[in-house]
Amino acid sequence: MRRRITLVTVGTLAITLMTTNTAMAQPDPAGPSGPTAGPSRSAGPAALPTITKPTAKGTPAGANPLLALLPDPTKADHVAWRHWLAAKGEQRADLKARQRVTAAAPAPLLVDEEEPAGIRGGNDTPATAQRVAAFGTAADRTSRLRVLGELSPEQVVVDTVAPNPEDDGSIPLASETGIGTTRDGYRTSAAIGDGPHGSAGSGSGDFDFYQLTGTAGETVTIDIKTPPGTLDPLVLLLDEAGGVVAFNDDSGGGTDSHLLHTFAEDGTYHALVAGYYSLPEDLYDSGSGSGAASEGPYDVTIQLADQDTDFFAVRLRPGDVLGASVKGSATRVTIYDTDRREVHGSEQDASGIYSANSPLPGGGNAVTEHVADQAGWHYVGVTNGDGNYDITVEAYRPGLEGQKPSQTLFLDFDGARLNTAIFGGPGVRTLSPMRAFLGRWGLSADDEDALIDAIIAEVEENLRRDLVASGLNKRFDLRIRNSRDHADPFGKPNVSRVIVGGTIDESGIPTIGIAQSIDPGNFDAEESALVLLDVLSDPADEEASLNHYVNESSDRVAFVGQAVGNIVSHEAGHFFGNWHVDQFNEQANLMDQGGNFALMFAVGPDGVGGTADDTDVDFGEDVLNPNEGFTGIEDTLGRTVFGLTR
Repeated sequence: MRRRITLVTVGTLAITLMTTNTAMAQPDPAGPSGPTAGPSRSAGPAALPTITKPTAKGTPAGANPLLALLPDPTKADHVAWRHWLAAKGEQRADLKARQRVTAAAPAPLLVDEEEPAGIRGGNDTPATAQRVAAFGTAADRTSRLRVLGELSPEQVVVDTVAPNPEDDGSIPLASETGIGTTRDGYRTSAAIGDGPHGSAGSGSGDFDFYQLTGTAGETVTIDIKTPPGTLDPLVLLLDEAGGVVAFNDDSGGGTDSHLLHTFAEDGTYHALVAGYYSLPEDLYDSGSGSGAASEGPYDVTIQLADQDTDFFAVRLRPGDVLGASVKGSATRVTIYDTDRREVHGSEQDASGIYSANSPLPGGGNAVTEHVADQAGWHYVGVTNGDGNYDITVEAYRPGLEGQKPSQTLFLDFDGARLNTAIFGGPGVRTLSPMRAFLGRWGLSADDEDALIDAIIAEVEENLRRDLVASGLNKRFDLRIRNSRDHADPFGKPNVSRVIVGGTIDESGIPTIGIAQSIDPGNFDAEESALVLLDVLSDPADEEASLNHYVNESSDRVAFVGQAVGNIVSHEAGHFFGNWHVDQFNEQANLMDQGGNFALMFAVGPDGVGGTADDTDVDFGEDVLNPNEGFTGIEDTLGRTVFGLTR
C-alpha cells in the first residue's frame, strides 16, 4: 500500500532561507524546517559569512537549481533564478495566447465567484468550494476555465507614524511597531542610505529593522512602496533567533516588495528592509553590511489581517494534468487533491521551466499544476490579495495518451557530443564516457559490464517495476535501452535520454545532474538529461563523492550502480514531470534535492555504501522542497506513472 502523507500548511515563502546562528546565507536546501531550524543565538554578536551577490539581477549564474542535482545547493542564487523563470513564463504565456488566436481556439468556460464581495467564509475551504461541474477532460465537459472573483481580506486601521531616528540598522536598534500588541496597522516613511552606514557614511550598507509580535495562525503583510527609479527594496522577516522565515523581492509591482506570511509560532519577529543587493553579516551590528547597494526613500506598511481565500472545485480523471495561473490581486494559487490535501501551492511563476511542448498555462502572479492519480473533485484556491482576480484553469490528458510508439528511455554510457545550451550551458561540448571514471572508484575495465548491469537494474526497478506494482495506471509503458546493448535511438519519436559521463569542465555546467525541463504530463517525450561523474568520483573527503561512503567492506560495483542508478532516475524524473522534494525530512525520495547525498545514494544506517543494510530509495509521496518556493505534498510516483502512458 502506498503511504499517504498529511500536511498542515502554515504559510508560504517567496523564497526560503536557512541561517546558522545569525548568519543570513544564500538560500539553503534545509530551509526553516531543516535540521538547523530554530538556532539559538550565542551570547554577543557573531562574525557571519559574507553574502555572495548575484552578478546581475535576472541573469542567473550556475545551473538552474530546480532542474539540477547540485554538489552544494547553498550556492544557488534562487532569487535570480526566480526572476528569470518568471520572465520566461510571461514570454511563454504571450506566445501561447498568440497561438490560440491564430488557431481560433474556442473561448474558455467563464465562471463568476458566487461569494458576495466584501464577505469571507463562503468558499474559504475545499469543503465549501464553489463547484464547477461543467469543467473536465471528458467529452461532455470543457477543459478550459476562467474564473473571475474578488478577495476581501479583513480591513484594519493603519496608523501613520514618524520614522524611527537613525541608526535602526540592527535588531537591538529596531523600530517598535506595536504590531501584535494592537490590531492597528503601522505605516511610516523612511529611506535606505540615510543612516551612518549608507554610501555617504561608512559605505557598509544601510538597513532598517522593525520589531513586531507574531501569533501562530495570524498573517502579517509587509508592503514596501518606492518612487519610480529610486530604491530597489528587499524585505525579510526574521524570527527570534535571527532565522529568515520569509523573504520577498519585487512582488509589490515593479521592483517594490510585498511580503505576506502566516506565523507558525508565537514570538518576537523583525522585518528587515534593505536595498538590492546588500545584507548585514551580523544582525546585531548595523555596520556589518556587505556594502552599500540600492538606496532611496520608501513607505512601509505593516499589518495583521485575516486573509480571504476562495476555492473552486473541478472534477478530474486519473491522469488528468491540471494547470492554473492567477492575475489581478491574488498572489497565491494552490491545488488540493481528493483527500483535500494541498498538493501544489505557489506564489511564483515557474512555468518557464516547462517543456516547449507543454500546453499548461503560465504567466501572471503565480502558477501551479497537478497530475491527478484519483478520480473526483479537486480544488483550486487563491488567496493573498485584496480586490479582483482572474484565474485560468486548464486540464489535459497526458502527452503520450493515444500516441505511438511508447516512451523509450535511453541510457548512454559512451559519452556524447551535444549542445549543452539546452541546460543553460555554453554550447556544443564533448563528454567523456563512463568507463573513463572507473579507476576513480577503485574499479577496473573488467568491472564495466557489471557496473552497467547494476545501473540498469536500479533504473529498471525505479522507473518500471515500482510503477507497474503501484497499479495506478494500467496503460503504463516504458522501454529502457542502453548504449552497450542497443543502437542509439535518440532522435526517433518518443525517445528521451540520460547521458552518464562527462565532467563539469567538459559540459560547462556546475552540477552533478541536470534535466532539460520539468514536464508534468510528459508532453515532450524527446528530451535529454546529464549525470556528470567527476564530483561523484572525487576523493573520499568530498561528501558528494561516492568514495566518501566506501571502505574495504563495500561492494563497490553494487554501490556505484545503485547510486548512479538513483541519480539517473532523479533526472529522468524531472522530464517526466517532477519537482524536487525535501531532502532533510525522514522520507527518502528519488526526487530529493541535493545536499543530503547519503540519502540519495541509499547508504544504510552503518554509513557505508555497498553493504547489506543499504536502503531502497523510490518515487512516492513527499513534501515539496521548501527552498524552491512551493508548498504541499508531491506524489512523484503518481506523476511519473501517468506521464508514461501508452
